[in-house]
Amino acid sequence: MNGQPSSSHAGPAPDDGKTGPVAPRIGLRPLATQTLTDLAYVELRRAVAEVPIYDGDHDGHLDERALAAQLGISRTPVREALLRLESEGVVQTVPRRGVYVVRKTKDELIEVILASAALEGMAARLAAVRATDEELGSLRAHFLEFSDDSHTEPRGGRGIAIDEYSELNVEFHQHIVDLARSDLFSQLVSRLQLHMRAVRRSTMGDSGRFERSVVDHAHIIKALERRDADLVERHVRQHAVDLAEHVRQHFTSAD
Repeated sequence: MNGQPSSSHAGPAPDDGKTGPVAPRIGLRPLATQTLTDLAYVELRRAVAEVPIYDGDHDGHLDERALAAQLGISRTPVREALLRLESEGVVQTVPRRGVYVVRKTKDELIEVILASAALEGMAARLAAVRATDEELGSLRAHFLEFSDDSHTEPRGGRGIAIDEYSELNVEFHQHIVDLARSDLFSQLVSRLQLHMRAVRRSTMGDSGRFERSVVDHAHIIKALERRDADLVERHVRQHAVDLAEHVRQHFTSAD
């Protein structure tokens, strides 16, 4: 009657932060909290990636007691970290023998390389768009410092040991993925990283692999600098396909 709306038709009261339904709690831990298992997992995963499982010099066995001693912690968080790595397919428990780094057969390893080719190729496409000029300049300076001015063959003057270049090679491929700025691609590539690092290191000393790698890297960098996403993807894919074919023809220690 007085022109004021009836209370029965009033809308919801404004949310002033003092009233209203309480959101249900979910089981979150503070972000700063890291358990010994978390820390052991990160360190073990990093260290396992360095194990030369395809060189014939390491059987891949991981001694839980020795690992705990090296990390300076008890065996319980080490055991829990190894269980996490086992769930990811990085290590496996062999009854009555212990924990071993997983080694792929030749056919499985070729599949890993081809899967990596697809992922790294697409990551390179993103890098061609997302990397800054400064980042690409740094890429050239760091990874082609041992090449001649044409960047098409190893430079004889400086020289570089196979082990040194092998590490640079691993860093180069990771750097391309990092330049894509994609958490998704980084996570997917990391699942294959252990075996890719091992096979790249194992084959780098084979006849012609070092020289071919230098040339391929130069072509990849040049395509990135041209911002040619199609070309850089082709170069990265072919680089990995050539590695797969090399493994198919020459690799025996994974069988």
